Amino acid sequence: MSETTPTSRSMSELRAEITIDAPRQRVWEVLTDFSKMPDWSPELLRMVPLKPGGLRNGQWYLGLNRNRWVFWPSRNVVTTVETGSAVAWDTKTSGASWVYELSEADGSTDASTRVVLRRPMSRVPVTARLFAGAFLGGVDHHADELEGHMHLTLDRLKTAVES
Repeated sequence: MSETTPTSRSMSELRAEITIDAPRQRVWEVLTDFSKMPDWSPELLRMVPLKPGGLRNGQWYLGLNRNRWVFWPSRNVVTTVETGSAVAWDTKTSGASWVYELSEADGSTDASTRVVLRRPMSRVPVTARLFAGAFLGGVDHHADELEGHMHLTLDRLKTAVES
């Protein structure tokens, strides 16, 4: 199999979750301040809204990303905004979706929030496969990196919310 052919690893849904000691509304407020997202995400440098109207379904964002010495833009379209419960967007340039889901932690009385971050893949466009193969160690290697980054993102989100 060539370096640029997606495998079951790169096409599998990546997942991370964490419990944050704060009510869902507080977690939601911090999570949906996209200007702060680069503080948590190891690859994201900036999320720039491209249409007026703030966070809403159909909003476009330009993501500016970095992995070591490699920089690239991504085009993202918000697909879900369920206040206090879920926010998601599709990254058109990679075929990935990024889904954050918030719920009360098991046994919680709204004092803590369970956050699940998922990255399902619908497809890996040829350009994304070629880019990952040339600059990111291949799509499977980058999927492994992203899964670690997802855990780090949630750890940093937890720190931001709880401090």
